[in-house]
Amino acid sequence: MKPDKEVKKEFKLKASKEPEKYYSVKVLRDEGFVRKRCDCGTYFWTSNEKQNVCGDPACSGGFRFFENNPTKKKLDYIETWKEFARLFKKWGYSPIPRYPVVARWRDDTDFVQASIYDFQPYVVTGEVKPPANPLVVPQFCLRFNDIDNVGITGAHFVGFVMIGQHAFLPKQDFDQDQFFIDIHNWLRKGIGLPNNEITYHEDAWAGGGNFGPCMEYFSRGLELGNQVYMLYQQTPKGNKELKLRVLDMGMGHERNAWFLNPKATSYEAVFPTVCKKLKSITGTKVDNELIRRFLPYASYLNIDEVDDIDKQWKLVAKKVDMDVDELRSDILPLAAMYSIGEHARALLVALSDGALPSNVGGGYNLRVILRRALSFIQKYEWDIHLPDVCRWHADYLKPLFPELSKNLDEVSKILEVEISKFELTKQKSKQIVANLINTKITEKKLLKLYDSQGISPELIEEEAQKLGKQVDVPDNFFAMVADMHEKEEQTAATEKQEELPLSGLKETEALYFEDYRKVKFGAKVIKIIGNNVLLNHTYFYPTSGGQLHDLGVISSELVASVFKQGPYIVHVMEKEPKFKEGDEVYAEIDFWTRQQLSQNHTATHIVNAAARRVLGKHINQAGAKKTVEKAHIDLTHYRSLTPEEDDKIEKIANKIVKENHSVKLSFLDRDMAERKYGLRIYQGGAVPGNQIRIVDIDKVDVEACGGTHVKNTSEVGEIKLLKSTKIQDGIIRLTFVAGSAAKLADKKELDIIGEAANILGVKIQEVPARTEELFSKWKIVRKAMKKKRELDLDELQLVSKEIFKGDALQKTADILKTQPEHIVKTIKRFLEELEEMKKKLK
Repeated sequence: MKPDKEVKKEFKLKASKEPEKYYSVKVLRDEGFVRKRCDCGTYFWTSNEKQNVCGDPACSGGFRFFENNPTKKKLDYIETWKEFARLFKKWGYSPIPRYPVVARWRDDTDFVQASIYDFQPYVVTGEVKPPANPLVVPQFCLRFNDIDNVGITGAHFVGFVMIGQHAFLPKQDFDQDQFFIDIHNWLRKGIGLPNNEITYHEDAWAGGGNFGPCMEYFSRGLELGNQVYMLYQQTPKGNKELKLRVLDMGMGHERNAWFLNPKATSYEAVFPTVCKKLKSITGTKVDNELIRRFLPYASYLNIDEVDDIDKQWKLVAKKVDMDVDELRSDILPLAAMYSIGEHARALLVALSDGALPSNVGGGYNLRVILRRALSFIQKYEWDIHLPDVCRWHADYLKPLFPELSKNLDEVSKILEVEISKFELTKQKSKQIVANLINTKITEKKLLKLYDSQGISPELIEEEAQKLGKQVDVPDNFFAMVADMHEKEEQTAATEKQEELPLSGLKETEALYFEDYRKVKFGAKVIKIIGNNVLLNHTYFYPTSGGQLHDLGVISSELVASVFKQGPYIVHVMEKEPKFKEGDEVYAEIDFWTRQQLSQNHTATHIVNAAARRVLGKHINQAGAKKTVEKAHIDLTHYRSLTPEEDDKIEKIANKIVKENHSVKLSFLDRDMAERKYGLRIYQGGAVPGNQIRIVDIDKVDVEACGGTHVKNTSEVGEIKLLKSTKIQDGIIRLTFVAGSAAKLADKKELDIIGEAANILGVKIQEVPARTEELFSKWKIVRKAMKKKRELDLDELQLVSKEIFKGDALQKTADILKTQPEHIVKTIKRFLEELEEMKKKLK
């Protein structure tokens, strides 16, 4: 398989030789367009006889739509989408709401980066029906490769809306000319452009194994959109036509709104009310004359496309007839203000949709833009509060995305925690810079400091200047950070289980989905490979989805493990079986194990729902494990939990259990499940296939899940939350037990705390305080041993100043910095060491 860039290059060359086959040439000619070739090599179409260059700003002289704008229409940002949706609905398309920007339905990306992401992979391959066909959607997207360009060029965004025009049709129904006419009519009737102000570029697109021709469209140096026609697929045997052809038009909402409102920058057109408030707070003056001269050349400062950014600044300064340092001093504060506004909008949508800033994965990039915004606020000493900026954005966007206003309180809480972390990092940076100031702070060292300790280059630069030192920060620093993390994730090693040779065999029919109580069945042996046995069907649950496998017997021989390999379920016997391939066998699953796993799995869904009620809507599952002994669920949350929050989650979980909610299990077509329940069903990650199994705990929780579950919450029994821990930045883990395992845990805790009470000679409720006293004495004696001095008798009379309430076992464990099961052993050791040390001191 060739790389996408190579496929695109080859196909573009091929298409340029046969334009009539791949582009809507007849439509273009009927509209009076002629084909020309630019000096840059691009074939383009124009109805302007005098035009000899393509529409790209680098060839056509930058952005030129500010003065004598060719359209007489004036639509603001919100009105632009409304007009687009109105016209396309009239032309037979269905406008649909945006998908969340957090792509939980996919396992290959954290965020939606283009409107077609909504429909990959299953709609594009034809496995799943689209929500409408054809359709248009205002899809909010996140891309982090242009962070350093935001604010500078006047046109770059991290978070943006891609207006998608999509269709998924077989070849005989795919009318490429009509799709092209529709987008041409948008330019003519929606934006109000005459043909001589439109330039079309012939191009090609490749990605995800698919490729095809595309048409980019420009006016006055601004690219307004790109219409892609996915026609072909790469295969090991060569290229072949797709059974389902896909229209993938992506149009920049921000760019179209800017074109219709030729303001100083695109930010003024996209979030005008926010810009007005930011200018008022910062006192920043927008020199319209300077911006008018600067913006046509702002695109020259695109960091991704230039090798020497300083040289480009000098070139732009020359173009606008201004000293380069003076130009920078005027433009950079404006760029910082616009960046704060842009980053706040991106964060608002991402956090509202359930993402969290962190030091891993997609959350890392969210923290990058958050701290970039905070660094600008600090650098220019502006009185700007990011939660306020998010609120302004939500107010303006309410007609387009009303859901953003509903989540503002949670977004504010998350941002406040992040701001506190940033302030702590600032304090830390002062000492670090002081220690490094006599060494050369290289680009590599800057990257390491940001990556490992979260210290932004602006903080280092500021502290260095106070000490009279110069630090050179790369203009594309944040792009380098994002690129570094992307490479690390791509090269992360993944272990693969050794696979058995099973191809060609009939798929195993899985029967465990309906009733967890079904544990006895007959089956036929299909294949035996050593200790591994395949049956034609099975009720044995294989380890998957975080749930441990069932145990039991096949023809009285022990099943030690069960795993899934593709469509096959493999039973691993304790030893090589006596039965043969083709035999009819009788199997029985250990019911106690099955019941406990089912209780713990349903409890996992209940705890997830309870945590969301207590902590907020941003809570989503990031992982889970269910064994016989206990279970845990990893949840997205921005800080460690308090004991009070732990208690609330446990109480609500047990309340749900006692409310006797039914647990409904069903299989639904993916599109129907998503329409009925929304995309939050993907709590356990991406689920493959057209049909997905839904676990619906009535009025409590709905998830796509393949595990075994009880029929009613009352069957779960008591849920006991053992502990909550922060396992990584932005992720907490709740460990718990349910049913009979919860009763065993209660008994075990009583046994441990009872034995500790006997050793200490106190009542059970007095164990934590007595342990604190003992621990304090132990530390004093250890300290005295090191200093070789006698103990003061008063020091040995220390008692705990804290009055303990609640869980004596866990508090005792916390005091001793050990696990609950090690308390007795630790207390005994402390007592022995205390006596030994006292003897030595005497």
